[in-house]
Amino acid sequence: MASRLQLRQALVFSLGWIAYASTYLLRKPLGVIKTDLEDDLKFSKLQLGWMDTALLLPYAVMQMFLGSLGDRFGARKTFALSLIVSGLSMISLGQWSSYHIFIVLLFINGTAQSLCWPSCSKTIGAWFSDSTRNTVFGIYGTSAFAGGIAGTSLAVYLQSLYSWRSVFFLPSVILILLGVVVLICFCIPADVGIEVPGKAASSTRMKNGTNPTFLQLWQIPMVPEISVGMFCLKLVRYCMYMWLPMYLLQHLSYAKTMAGMFSTMFEIGGVAGSAFIGFILDRCFQGRSLLGTALSMLLSTAALLMFAGTSSWGYLFNSLFMVLAGAFNCGPDSILGGAIGAELGEMDGRNAAAAVTGIINGFGSVGAFIEGPLIGLVSGYYGWSGMFYLMVLLSLCGTLSVFRAAIVYSRQKSGARLESDLKLISVV
Repeated sequence: MASRLQLRQALVFSLGWIAYASTYLLRKPLGVIKTDLEDDLKFSKLQLGWMDTALLLPYAVMQMFLGSLGDRFGARKTFALSLIVSGLSMISLGQWSSYHIFIVLLFINGTAQSLCWPSCSKTIGAWFSDSTRNTVFGIYGTSAFAGGIAGTSLAVYLQSLYSWRSVFFLPSVILILLGVVVLICFCIPADVGIEVPGKAASSTRMKNGTNPTFLQLWQIPMVPEISVGMFCLKLVRYCMYMWLPMYLLQHLSYAKTMAGMFSTMFEIGGVAGSAFIGFILDRCFQGRSLLGTALSMLLSTAALLMFAGTSSWGYLFNSLFMVLAGAFNCGPDSILGGAIGAELGEMDGRNAAAAVTGIINGFGSVGAFIEGPLIGLVSGYYGWSGMFYLMVLLSLCGTLSVFRAAIVYSRQKSGARLESDLKLISVV
């Protein structure tokens, strides 16, 4: 029979997975209805592009500066409020025709959703032992992929059944209801008097009793290196998401249908990589998660290089290296931005898991945000080959940055063990 701890773990993990996946129900519809906005409201492509910016820019930037709210006011309240505000901001969007109102509502939605991942990660990390943290966050990371698929599918269904003006209403109601459920049920172990075996002592506020500033958090060892690694990781991934179909169509002469179908190989690899990397790290790299993550990123770099070098070899090799690149690129995302970010935020008695997670993910989201103009510029000047060489270079830079973080982590652990041994000797 399941224990009280196991039941609570199942409840919190399931609720967190569903709630975070559901945030994509209000992110993905914008891409689905752009043609309708262009036809019905006569929005230009430039205006549609600025609508993307209104959603993605606050999502990236606010994570870095507002992630600490989950530490200050409690992850449960922050996550619940974020879901409710996100739902309220978008529930009436379909009733408006003003471009400026669209921009304001999308900005509010992006700001609210920026707090979801840090707050959710902080709570989920609190419920599981340190030895299983990577496995848990690896599986938790699949929520983003599932949410993306569900968000697009629901938007297409509502659009075809009713009209584009209906695609935000039902998802908004879902997020508001989930926000209420999160407020009631998404507790941390201390709230319900449960102690989680195998976890380090609960973190407390910083020794001076104040909340850490952005600069203080940035000075935490390994945070800059992991943030840079996350930036490169997401920039490469979103480049593959956004440009791979066009590359297959124009450079490799795939048929339009085949290009769309084969481009999903990268995402299929991403789902598998996210699900299994945590399990592999906990089994084979205990205490060396950063090293295992860096190796995964190195393999992703190699797979991208092999894909570029064998692109003319046909469907089989294209599919193989796309799947491998996706698996080794997407897998580290939830580890760097979830498990390791939360660990760094809790290290040395800090109560900053949400804040550090927000900085790392926010920095990564900036990479996703600038991917479009950067890749467009490079491919325009240097062609498709230039784009792939840039992705390989960025992937390698991210790998080296995480390798550096792994070295720093190893030295810190060695220093801590040496200090502990010296104390033991002095006592004897």
